[in-house]
Amino acid sequence: MSSNSTLKSSSSTSNHHSYHYDVFLSFRGADTRKTFTDHLYDNLVAHGIHTFRDDEELENGGDIAADLDRAMEESRFFIIVFSKNYATSKWCLNELLRITECMAEKGSEVIPIFYHVEPRDVGN
Repeated sequence: MSSNSTLKSSSSTSNHHSYHYDVFLSFRGADTRKTFTDHLYDNLVAHGIHTFRDDEELENGGDIAADLDRAMEESRFFIIVFSKNYATSKWCLNELLRITECMAEKGSEVIPIFYHVEPRDVGN
């Protein structure tokens, strides 16, 4: 992943102190959790990139929406794994909206991944 060096170098900049996570993973669990996203997460963590993934970081019994919002606010980069059913999930669409807000408000960067879909298919 060519972005790996970008993620690592950016995570060590002076702005890092305001971010709890280097990366927030946004993905449709039913499509990619046990395949692509697991491998991506494991590799990011293995390379020292502090990564938020919902099943690893959310507390049982907590306010999921508030916890997700807080994690997004505390993330520098967003990796969005667009898959066949990503846009059918209310949760994914809410995350996408919040990610665009983070881009506008604090200059967050997004790395899109199109998993078994073409970019032109995502909005359809």
